[in-house]
Amino acid sequence: MQHFSLLDLSPVPEGHTTADALAHTVELAQTAERLGYHRYWLAEHHNMPGIASAATAVVIGHVASATKSIRVGAGGIMLPNHAPLVVAEQFGTLETLFPGRIDLGLGRAPGTDLATARALRRHMTQEDTFPRDVIELLEYFDDAPAEAAVRAIPGTGTHVPVWILGSSLYGAQLAAHLGLPYAFASHFAPAMLGEAAAIYRETFRPSQWLERPYFMMAAGVCAAPTDEEAAYLRTSQVLAFARLHNGTPGKLPRPMEDMSNEISPATQAQINVALSCSATGSPTTVRSRLRDLIETYKPDELLVTGMIHDHAARLRSFEIVADIMSDMQAKAVAA
Repeated sequence: MQHFSLLDLSPVPEGHTTADALAHTVELAQTAERLGYHRYWLAEHHNMPGIASAATAVVIGHVASATKSIRVGAGGIMLPNHAPLVVAEQFGTLETLFPGRIDLGLGRAPGTDLATARALRRHMTQEDTFPRDVIELLEYFDDAPAEAAVRAIPGTGTHVPVWILGSSLYGAQLAAHLGLPYAFASHFAPAMLGEAAAIYRETFRPSQWLERPYFMMAAGVCAAPTDEEAAYLRTSQVLAFARLHNGTPGKLPRPMEDMSNEISPATQAQINVALSCSATGSPTTVRSRLRDLIETYKPDELLVTGMIHDHAARLRSFEIVADIMSDMQAKAVAA
């Protein structure tokens, strides 16, 4: 495995504001850079009281300006919500301001509910324009011919690295067909992880952007000094997932000892499956679980994420994970 990276949803904890969440994001990004994380990605979500990264390109610029070397990007931009030209201009501007540090991951879903999708002025049709829109976007980042009628300025010639994101076989097939790197959202939808990775690798076609397949998988993490503390801290994310599942999303809940009055057994079973690609516990427990995931799926890169109510505990969790991943990489090189 070549790299380990971090996905931040810029969570808004109960008792805090979106301003707090964005300040926490900057501090986490600076910590991730110091700890050796390769990328710091943010994701587009709308109408979500517990997530502060809706204006993803703006937050990426804010994080990039507060860091020096870590790659910063979108994991991802939900392309159906936007005109490809606008995305090209935004990320072309980011790449111009922070050369060699910007990534653009593209998702096919709206990243929100139907009413909010309408408010975003999405084209509410059955036609799937995602492949065509991806190709159009790639062309805007390329060296435009002199006769091009429309150019992204800034954007043209910036060659911003584009990733396909997905949680099904569709994204794997498209990424392989176009010859682009592929990231699988296994941190919340792991069901097709193995099959998607295999399809992507087996059908990959070399392109001007990538010579060989490059596969990244995501995993949730919640690390603490003890298994018991980590399990307690993780209840915040489980509660948030349950409330989203029940149609009552809110800010990131405070952790609780007993969730039985909040979550039905049926919902808990669904959550256990959805969040199964994860590592929760002490450093020893997390190391063992991450090693198993890496050995099973053999990603080129691991993208870790995790929402913890207490900011200091969240920083500590990602510090523990960085220590584990750095040690694993060093031992792999020495072997």
